[in-house]
Amino acid sequence: MEEEIFSAKKKRGEERMLKELIICIIIIVTVVGLSVISQRYTEETSTSITMKLEDLKEDVLEEKENLGEDIDNIINDWEERFKILAFYIEHDELEKVKTELTDIKSNIEVKDYEDAVPNIDKCIYILEHIKDRFKLSISNVF
Repeated sequence: MEEEIFSAKKKRGEERMLKELIICIIIIVTVVGLSVISQRYTEETSTSITMKLEDLKEDVLEEKENLGEDIDNIINDWEERFKILAFYIEHDELEKVKTELTDIKSNIEVKDYEDAVPNIDKCIYILEHIKDRFKLSISNVF
């Protein structure tokens, strides 16, 4: 009789442990999955805005027309992406990009192209820093 009770308790304990293990695995898979999704979105955003800024830099160096429209398009794109990035990235990091974009816009509006180019480079650097900082890697985990 005691052996049956012991056997039943052991079986319930094993079932409980199995449930806990399954729950832990589900949590880990969910966290890693969401991290991968957010990392891809961050990389895609950084790459897209960086490419647009590189094109803008070339246009600024050539002093082309419609630079105001180009920077407005970049700012609008950033503001749309900001809404999603703000869920999982520090706002300070994102505000640095917004500040640089505003500086670039003001320099273009007054046709101060010499100051616009370093601001573009700084904005690209900040975007790359955000991408690297929030990348899922061993050095960022520990």
